[in-house]
Amino acid sequence: MDNTPKSRTARRKQAEADQKTSRKKAPKKKKGIIKTIIKTIVIAGLLFLVAGAGLFAFYASTAPKLDESLLKDPLSSKITLADEKTVLYETGAEKRDYVPYDQIPDELRDAILATEDVRFFKHHGIDFWRLGGAVLANFRSGFGSQGASTLTQQVIKNSFLKNEKTLKRKAQEAWLAFQLERQYSKEEIFEMYFNKVLMSGNKYGIGTAAKYFYGKDVNELTLPEMAQLAGMPQSPNAYNPFKHPERAEKRRDIVLKLMNQHGKITKNQMEEAKTVHVAQTVLPEDQRQLATVTKYQAYIDIVMAELQQKGYKDIEAEGVTIVTAMNPDAQQSVEQALADPSNFESDTIQAGMTVVDTKTGEIVAVGGGRNYKLFNHNYASDQKRQPGSSIKPILDYGPAIEYLNWSTGQTIVDEKTKGIKANNVDGRYKGAITMRHALYESRNVPAIKAFSEVGTAKAADFAQGLGLPMKKLNQSDAIGGGGNDVSTMQMAGAYAAFGNEGIYNAPHAVKKIILRDGKTEINLTPDPVTAMKDSTAYMITDMLRDVLTASNGTGRSANIPGVDLAGKTGTTNYDADFKAKNNIGRESVPDAWFAGYTTDYTIAVWGGHEKRTDPIVGFPGGRDMPKSLFRQVMTDLASAQSPGTFKQPSSVEEAAIVVGSNPLKLASGSTPYNMKSDELFVRGTLPESTYVPPEPEEDESFELEAPTDLTADYDSDNKEIELSWNHNEPDSDDYDGDIVFDVSVSIDGGGSQGLTSTNDDSYTFGGVEPGHTYTFSVTAKAGSVTSSPASTTLMIQGEEETPPEQDADDDQQDDDNGDGDQDNDDQDDGSDNSDGQNDQNNNNGSNNNGNNNQGNNGNNGNNENNGNNGNNGNNNNQGGQGNNNNGGQGTNGNDKNQGGQNGNGNDGGSGGSSSGNSGDVSSNNSPGSQSNTASTPKKPAASPSDSESSED
Repeated sequence: MDNTPKSRTARRKQAEADQKTSRKKAPKKKKGIIKTIIKTIVIAGLLFLVAGAGLFAFYASTAPKLDESLLKDPLSSKITLADEKTVLYETGAEKRDYVPYDQIPDELRDAILATEDVRFFKHHGIDFWRLGGAVLANFRSGFGSQGASTLTQQVIKNSFLKNEKTLKRKAQEAWLAFQLERQYSKEEIFEMYFNKVLMSGNKYGIGTAAKYFYGKDVNELTLPEMAQLAGMPQSPNAYNPFKHPERAEKRRDIVLKLMNQHGKITKNQMEEAKTVHVAQTVLPEDQRQLATVTKYQAYIDIVMAELQQKGYKDIEAEGVTIVTAMNPDAQQSVEQALADPSNFESDTIQAGMTVVDTKTGEIVAVGGGRNYKLFNHNYASDQKRQPGSSIKPILDYGPAIEYLNWSTGQTIVDEKTKGIKANNVDGRYKGAITMRHALYESRNVPAIKAFSEVGTAKAADFAQGLGLPMKKLNQSDAIGGGGNDVSTMQMAGAYAAFGNEGIYNAPHAVKKIILRDGKTEINLTPDPVTAMKDSTAYMITDMLRDVLTASNGTGRSANIPGVDLAGKTGTTNYDADFKAKNNIGRESVPDAWFAGYTTDYTIAVWGGHEKRTDPIVGFPGGRDMPKSLFRQVMTDLASAQSPGTFKQPSSVEEAAIVVGSNPLKLASGSTPYNMKSDELFVRGTLPESTYVPPEPEEDESFELEAPTDLTADYDSDNKEIELSWNHNEPDSDDYDGDIVFDVSVSIDGGGSQGLTSTNDDSYTFGGVEPGHTYTFSVTAKAGSVTSSPASTTLMIQGEEETPPEQDADDDQQDDDNGDGDQDNDDQDDGSDNSDGQNDQNNNNGSNNNGNNNQGNNGNNGNNENNGNNGNNGNNNNQGGQGNNNNGGQGTNGNDKNQGGQNGNGNDGGSGGSSSGNSGDVSSNNSPGSQSNTASTPKKPAASPSDSESSED
């Protein structure tokens, strides 16, 4: 039956009624949904609380029982070798200074509470106010990002529980803290904390730390010292004031601020305490306690620091076994090298060394420094300095191969370049050279050019992939002189990746931790990371081989014959102003490095002083010291375990290239040997073109004719020789300028002497002396073109001499004994007397007998010459006699010279040659010629650049 109203009015009224009904029902529906949501939340919350309570109860039921002996004494942990049995060191066994609560100064107690748990005396083991803030922080930043542990909870954690951020551990910690508060007073719990907390390394308890760092009992401490000790438990080794005084001081100032904030000290007290420097308050080094453990101490300190860095700062107090990667033989080798004073130029110079397994990154040995003591500044890990040129494979050439596919033969022009402030150490430039050449000679300009081609962003990425946290890079960083300092540990890890096919393993001393149950293990071995392509790693390695083996390689003294080694030197420098201001020598430097590797081990060594302002002054034991230490230790390692060779991967191919070609060209069979070099390429990037020698160019230059008709006429009145010649000039279009004639003369067959350059076709030579033979040469020159010479010879006959007995007064020589003490300026070569008569002015006490006797006495040696040759006679005549010696006696040189041997007067033979000492050599002379001597120069002392090409 249809009930729909028939009329329009009825239908309208029906619609209005339906609309009112729907309006009344809608709010009821909305209210119902809200109630349902609220009920659901409440029920879920109740279920969550019930489940949480049940889970808490379950975890609490599995918590260990309180044990008073564990509450008051730290558990002993063991540090072992990889075999988990050989114990290197046992923690927690040291004598402690236990301080009862009533002997703890109020100010020290306030410092601890203000820092660790200001509401300690108000809560019952758990501070819910602090817990609420931590929960909110954990929601924002993730679980475990902020803790809310009270002193009570810290006592529990350090005594019974594993150091892990899990819900189970937090539940057990809360339950046991509540139980501890029920069984012990607040004072007893505070006393437990005070005497049990880890303070640094193997030092437990604040009383022990007071004696160790300050040499005081706790009641003798000043406010700054109390604040320092109160702040250390947060990060014991990081805030060690012996090793990190600046960091420790910042932490101390935070504690002072908290003390003032919570009303424990006044603002004036806080400000006054902040003015005290931490380094001035701690014991001086010569008054510090001797290490109770000296064997492998530097390595043990590395282990402790690594545990803290990885979030296990208190775990050595939990009775665990810490398994390390130390190799005792390698460690002993390092310590022996550092203990040998012959390796060092002074008692004050220091060294740091890290030895890692090339394949795994495990630290097998460390050299913390010379005379290393407990918790000293560790030069292997703590000393971070500019790396010098040892950074070039990491920031320059490695990225160039990785990102730009450069070949080891890539042409780089070593030249003075605008925009590059650095120079090469030798002050010279070698032009177009290969990348390989630039690296093994450690040229600075090519390194900066490669760095610029790569770009700072990619260079930084490459270095960071090798564990080097690079800050903002600039041009100086390309040669290791910027603001990015590194340690030997970091450098060893980075270089190991080159020897491990590009796989980087972060250096680590701890392999794993075995917990108290003997079963549960915490693996601390880092995961390997691919830092570069295997082609990059091998090509860098192949170039670094040449650093040790090439004739000009900077690392030759680190080489070990028969061992496949790769490595790089590094040296930093002072700026010129600093050197001048501090009177530092030219060869003095602040830092010296060497990093090298085999397939088994990688070693990085730094040498220098703790203060950079103290220079390395020499080479042996100084700048060469890192190479010497490397060679000594690596030799021991290679002897114990013969390393393999680096294998070329399939991603690399080799080809001969033409050195200096740009772009690179392959060498052909006709390429000269000195232009070839066998180089490596990333597979698929070989040059497409082959070098073709250029066709010889036709010589388009004109040929300049030699002068003709050269004549020489002697003018006896004026003692002059007139020269004249003719010349056929070429076409003036072939040259610019005038024709110039060079005139030279040779007297008696001696060396040619230039006389003049003239445009004329004649020349007058004056000062002619009779008895000599003159040979003149004339060449024509037009620009750069020179003709062949024209020559003519003229012999001027000598005049007849007055016999000695008739003119003895004028011509008698100064020394009648003929002992050779005569000025060279007064000497004659004896050739004038071809007619058989001696010139007394030029002969020392000799009497000439017979015609055709040309045997004159030898000349005297000058100051720089050793003994002169003797006289020579010809045919059957004996040479002129001096001092009754037949055959002519050689005269002795004076001053620096030891006399020559007697001459031989038979058959016109040559005079005896000198047997002078000091490396001097006397030449043999033809008959009648002047006796000449030649000195062999002393070999100069080798400069540093002769023995080693420094790179920075």
